[in-house]
Amino acid sequence: MMPLADRAILARGWRRWLIGFAAGAAGALAMPPFGFLPALALSLAPAVWLLDGTAKAGPSRWVPLKAAALIGWFWGFGYFVAGLWWLGAAFLVEADQFAWAMPFGVLGLPALLAFFPASGFALARLFWTPDAWRILALAFGLTTSEWLRGHLFTGFPWNSPGMALGQNLWLMQTASLVGLYGLTFLAIGIGAAPAVLFTGRTGAARCMAPGLAAALLVLMGAFGLWRVPGEASPTVENVRLRIMQPNLQQDAKFNPRNRDAIMRHYLALSAGPGPDGRTGAAATHIVWPESAFPFLLHRDPASLAQIATLLEPGSVLITGAARMDEPLPGEEAGRFFNAVQVIDEKGTILGSYDKVHLVPFGEYVPKFLDALIRAVGLREFVHIPGGFEPGAARSTLAIPGLPPVAATICYEAIFPGEILADGPRPDLILNVTNDGWFGLTTGPHQHFAQARLRAVEEGLPLVRAANTGISAVVDSYGRTVDKLPLGVEGIIDTNLPVAAPATVYSSGGRFSLTATLVFCLMILIVRRRHQSTSP
Repeated sequence: MMPLADRAILARGWRRWLIGFAAGAAGALAMPPFGFLPALALSLAPAVWLLDGTAKAGPSRWVPLKAAALIGWFWGFGYFVAGLWWLGAAFLVEADQFAWAMPFGVLGLPALLAFFPASGFALARLFWTPDAWRILALAFGLTTSEWLRGHLFTGFPWNSPGMALGQNLWLMQTASLVGLYGLTFLAIGIGAAPAVLFTGRTGAARCMAPGLAAALLVLMGAFGLWRVPGEASPTVENVRLRIMQPNLQQDAKFNPRNRDAIMRHYLALSAGPGPDGRTGAAATHIVWPESAFPFLLHRDPASLAQIATLLEPGSVLITGAARMDEPLPGEEAGRFFNAVQVIDEKGTILGSYDKVHLVPFGEYVPKFLDALIRAVGLREFVHIPGGFEPGAARSTLAIPGLPPVAATICYEAIFPGEILADGPRPDLILNVTNDGWFGLTTGPHQHFAQARLRAVEEGLPLVRAANTGISAVVDSYGRTVDKLPLGVEGIIDTNLPVAAPATVYSSGGRFSLTATLVFCLMILIVRRRHQSTSP
């Protein structure tokens, strides 16, 4: 029977594409919530063999590159379909308006995202050699394309391969040194290394790359074991958090007819007894999730007065809420913002943060596509005329009784290196979100895992309030202090962990990726020239 590696190397036509698609889809098993680390090898080792098979794809030197790009596209398409299928749930919230467009989200977005690994495979193929150095070429090419995916067209670094290492408590600590993209480089190299076991020319050649990959995993685990303290993190004095998870269905949440019922539900849940028997009166800071109201809270004195009755003297409410500024001269309506607002016991709004990184098509329609989208009867998912406007700039939010806060709304928390404002370092990451769009799927688990990794990268605790979950408090080392699972109603009563010292990554380690990729490029160029001049 022909060995599996040879089958992949010799595959042509639809068989090659099918292997690429299946290998990419297998990689989704390494992502949250599954975390099956061997799936990295099941996904990336076949990718190496498929690229090996492009060596004689045609007489022109461009033909192997085209073949590699096509393999990369099918690999990426499988990876993103298997990892992002849950996006289809958002189209069923208002099925009468959006269900027909679900295939465009479930298949169309993965088809577009697949062009990034396609470029990564082609870049790797430029430096491909028949020895173990091709593992470095794949890590270089795919990491470069992943960085581009996280930045071009507003960026979408969801489920970057580094998340396979970024969900285990010990392995994820390496993110404090190199961040998500550094983990991605390591994950690709480690996952692809087993391919050499089946294609090396000698025993030493077959074992060197897998042995190095195993050693890296051991070193990462040892570093994590050393970095994470043996005791629980100390807590900030005189701060008692209460996080409210209402678990409202998405179709009810944005219905203005439910406004009074929603407010009563929030108030009753926030004031009631918690797991330890304490009531909301014991909390110094109550946190509600994103887009908490189907109305403009800052223009509703009655609702602000109700909130005031909930709060004890000196306590505050931190909540997601849409807000609208005053109309500009000549305009009939002001601009809408997705915001975090801070309210005191008098019902006064003390401060606000406006979301900077909006979700395309979810919160706004890109202007160059606006006319086309409206022409076919579509709009953004949120019920805001014209969609939201982005905030002017990321800023640190001042909240009485809390250290300086880096506020993030929804998927702003998935962008490594972009959640802190310029200036003094904050001591807390706040993430309010509404993952109710995606029901009881894998999406909210992936979202929480990515927000948790930001805590490790920056060395800051994370406080997270989500409508349907997962709400949690995470310390600066990624340890979950307390959380509410997906799809339940409840509250979290807990203290706030203190921030850890600034990490290498937060102090400038994010530039290590550039240095790593440049160094790899130099090595690959030398190896490629050496291989081309060898007899």
